[in-house]
Amino acid sequence: MKNRLSDIRKHCGIRQQEMACMLGVSRQTLSSIENGHWDPSIKLAYKIARFFGKPIEEVFLFDEKWEVEEPAR
Repeated sequence: MKNRLSDIRKHCGIRQQEMACMLGVSRQTLSSIENGHWDPSIKLAYKIARFFGKPIEEVFLFDEKWEVEEPAR
C-alpha cells in the first residue's frame, strides 16, 4: 500500500523518532511503513491518520491491483 506519510510528517515538522514515540511504535516500524516495505495494521493506519487529523484515504493510498475479486455467481 502506498502512502504519503513521509511527506505529511515532514510538512508538520515532526521527526520519525518523535512520531514513533507518540504512536507507541519503533522508529524502524515507522520507517518501514514510510518506505512501503511494511503495511500497517488497520488499527495503526487509523491511529496515524488521526494523529494528523486527516482521513485515512489522505495518508494511505489503496492500490487497486491488490483488490480481491468477488467470486462468480
